[in-house]
Amino acid sequence: MPFVYRLQKILDFRIRKKEEQLMAVLKAQQAVHEQEERIRQNEAEIQQTIESKKTADFRMMEYYDKYLHHLWDKADALEAERQRLQAILDEEKQKLVKCEQEVKVLEKHKEKQKDAYIEEEKKEELKRFSEIGVQRFFIRNREENEELEAEIQKIIEETEAEGIEEWK
Repeated sequence: MPFVYRLQKILDFRIRKKEEQLMAVLKAQQAVHEQEERIRQNEAEIQQTIESKKTADFRMMEYYDKYLHHLWDKADALEAERQRLQAILDEEKQKLVKCEQEVKVLEKHKEKQKDAYIEEEKKEELKRFSEIGVQRFFIRNREENEELEAEIQKIIEETEAEGIEEWK
């Protein structure tokens, strides 16, 4: 009879949960990368504005300054959002680690149960072989006894036949 793990449904459930958590982690990583890309774009825009300001007309300086302050405020907001998304990512990773540990615990338990099952099967097989060996021994022993009895009976008959002939 093949090995059947009694907690297989729970193990399957935990594996699915781990895979779902992995997808959540990947989604959170993607959000962090997108936010970092927005930050890089904002920084590039700041650098471009600073370079443009150097060659711009002096009457436009106030507008450039206002726009730069707006970009710096936007950079602060983008960084705060990135930190929030990073915190979410860290939390999702912790959940993933917990899910992986739960799966590993059950997989280890399954392996131990399988090893115990295999060991029990080996013991049963040895027991069957032992029983077969005992039966063969008794059958062989009985056959030998029957042969001995047949030889003894033959000898007795021969001896009796000789004894009867001597008496005659």
